[in-house]
Amino acid sequence: MKNLLFKLVVLILTGTFLSKPSFSQPSYVDLKKPSAKVSDVFSRTEDSIKKQFEKQKLTWPPQAMYVRSFKYDRQLEVWVKDDPKGPFKLFKTYKVCMQSGAMGPKRMEGDYQVPEGFYYINEFNPNSLYHLSLGLNYPNASDRILSDSMRPGNNIYIHGNCVSTGCIPISDVHIL
Repeated sequence: MKNLLFKLVVLILTGTFLSKPSFSQPSYVDLKKPSAKVSDVFSRTEDSIKKQFEKQKLTWPPQAMYVRSFKYDRQLEVWVKDDPKGPFKLFKTYKVCMQSGAMGPKRMEGDYQVPEGFYYINEFNPNSLYHLSLGLNYPNASDRILSDSMRPGNNIYIHGNCVSTGCIPISDVHIL
């Protein structure tokens, strides 16, 4: 468990799988430290997650994690791998409980669109208004070129609750 890096990436697509990205994120150990709320969530759910990994013959904690979301199917998948050279294996699929906007990319602030492209998780927010949330690095380099140059939008999260103005909500039960 010593200094294991999670590789968290969100691929938000309308239905195609692209090549594997490589972004480093905080380790599992580091994520347990930030706040009392986070520590509480980890202590309440870690055993359950370990059992789910065990049942699927996966190693806990994983060496890498890949998250992808499909707008059309309203799903968010979590893929993990035990060995940096090995393949990713599907751990779990979550229902995206609410979706704003329509098919197509986010191009400006206030358009209610969920972004499409490659993103990594750049923030873990234990004090979210929507229970817990994982922030995406939107706008990325491509978005800065293709979107409104003055107001491309921001604050895109995977979060609890079941409301969206461009985010990916999977309900409080699943964001634990």
